[in-house]
Amino acid sequence: MSLQREASGRRSIQMEVEVPGTPEEVWQKIATGPGICSWFVPTEFREDGTILQCFGPGMEAVSTLKESRPPHRFVTESPGFGPDAPPVASEWSMEARSGGTCTVRLVQSLFASTDEWDHQLAQDISGWTWFFRVLKLALTHFPGQPSAPFRVMSMASGPVTAAWNALTKSLGLSQAAMGQRVEASGGVPALAGQVTQLQTEDNGHPYGLQLLLDQPSPGLLAMFAHTCGDSVLIVLDFYLYGEAAAAVAKREAPHWQAWIDTQFPTRGTGD
Repeated sequence: MSLQREASGRRSIQMEVEVPGTPEEVWQKIATGPGICSWFVPTEFREDGTILQCFGPGMEAVSTLKESRPPHRFVTESPGFGPDAPPVASEWSMEARSGGTCTVRLVQSLFASTDEWDHQLAQDISGWTWFFRVLKLALTHFPGQPSAPFRVMSMASGPVTAAWNALTKSLGLSQAAMGQRVEASGGVPALAGQVTQLQTEDNGHPYGLQLLLDQPSPGLLAMFAHTCGDSVLIVLDFYLYGEAAAAVAKREAPHWQAWIDTQFPTRGTGD
């Protein structure tokens, strides 16, 4: 859905996805720290009503809980896109559908008298669409299972096409296709699974690949390359599930960070 503008000055975007589960089950994935961590980024719900989300070293975002009506409605407010930007409200709703599924809807909005912040708000659509696919996969294949996520990231020189090609080539995944089972090769830590999402800039989104993993353990991998100023942000998000997930994540995360540091040694996210 495109950006909507109203006479009142309200700007908003709306996204939704249909996922397996009841509103109560989906609520646990949307409105709790452990739930959000299992498909998005590390998140902490604090006793003072603030919510801390970590996108990487030095990349924390803080929002405030404004409304919570389990299991159907959850509203937060976060600072805007710049020092003088208006705050952004995020309204989550969960609605039961027939057949044991649930519609998750997110509306993000702000009030402004100019279009200065419209581009940043509209950009959120592709990001949320990406992570909503991860949410649906998690609820489809790993409902109710404990999770252990970890993120490895780095910065590469541009353009994004060259960085993405370098990433997929180094993983042995240059020829990956939708629905195909692939296996990383060439000195890479254990990685294998089925391609569930493959996107390129041909459709206006960052380069991205999602896998339903069977190695290093049952889980998901969502990796993408996104232009970030004059550089390219490279991110590999692993979401592992099951009783052994925490032990596997603890073992594998250092190997993957060492690997990506070797492939893209000019990291800037934590420097």
